[in-house]
Amino acid sequence: MLIQIPAVLSPEEAAGYRARLEQAAWRDGAGTAGHVAAQAKTNLQLADDDPLGRALGAAIVDRLAAMPRFIAAALPLRVLPPRFNCYAGGGAYGRHVDSAIFTAPGGRERVRSDLSATLFLSEPDSYDGGALIAEFGAGDQPVKLPAGHLLLYPASSLHQVTPVTRGMRFAAFFWVQSIVRTQARRTMLLALDDSIQALSARDPAEPEVVRLTGLYHNLLREWAET
Repeated sequence: MLIQIPAVLSPEEAAGYRARLEQAAWRDGAGTAGHVAAQAKTNLQLADDDPLGRALGAAIVDRLAAMPRFIAAALPLRVLPPRFNCYAGGGAYGRHVDSAIFTAPGGRERVRSDLSATLFLSEPDSYDGGALIAEFGAGDQPVKLPAGHLLLYPASSLHQVTPVTRGMRFAAFFWVQSIVRTQARRTMLLALDDSIQALSARDPAEPEVVRLTGLYHNLLREWAET
């Protein structure tokens, strides 16, 4: 399931990120991939300890913490600090699955990757190629979102970034460990939350809102891992 979170950054904020990233100290992105994935990865990436990447990443995490749609969709327990990449000149990332476990900064905590996230920072008409394709049972789903929009998708899915043949594609990417491990349960909880919000918007006094809200929290209580 692909979930779009619009307007994490405004177009002006995304443009500011791009201006700063254009001057960044980029490295070969293959150095941060696993043995198999590295064979398919031809992009650029900021070092994990790059000061610019840390500052921009922290601002993104702070922004997401105040976005109800992200919280409802991801049900985050831990969010790894965002990293930044750049695709240009034919750069691509072939079909791969993200690592299951990552080590948080400081090396003291291991984080399970339930969800992958890509925050698009370049406008889609500024580059050719560069679609993110996540593969599910219904087939490939290519995505190129406006700058400042976020895509959430299961980290367990096969996915790829197609070659960028014109322009530059900047993005932030990171992983989320959810309090609800399985995608099917997160999908049900999000659908239930959407229904509650829709009913409440039409009639805040609707008795079913209280009943469904109770059901939501009891399911979350049953399924949550904290």
